[in-house]
Amino acid sequence: MHPTVRETILRDNRRELDRAVRTAYLLREADPVRAAPAEPVVLRLSRVQDDVALDTLGRLEDRPVSVGCHVVAEIRGEIVAALPVDLGAPLANPFRPTAHLLPLLELRAKQLAGERPRRRTRVLSAAVRVFGRA
Repeated sequence: MHPTVRETILRDNRRELDRAVRTAYLLREADPVRAAPAEPVVLRLSRVQDDVALDTLGRLEDRPVSVGCHVVAEIRGEIVAALPVDLGAPLANPFRPTAHLLPLLELRAKQLAGERPRRRTRVLSAAVRVFGRA
């Protein structure tokens, strides 16, 4: 085979491979849910028993875990992602697909952060009505 023909074939193959990689990357970025496994996810508030799992996530990401309550995403009993309720930086297991969980965690944390002041206000206004003072 002539060297020029061989180089042309190799260039064409490389171009096709590059195009396939770009397409796969763009599809994955456009729809992270497509790449995520179809496993049931449980969102809940963290408990004292979750401190070890949260510390593990922090060590996997090489960051300290913020103090306070977290919304955690649990798959098959294992915590794979967490977000502080006060909307700090999320923690996620870098060895599992968790990109699809972060919007869910953010939404739930915002809901919980928004609920707190309303409850205090209701209790305070009820105390004013009953006792006549705050």
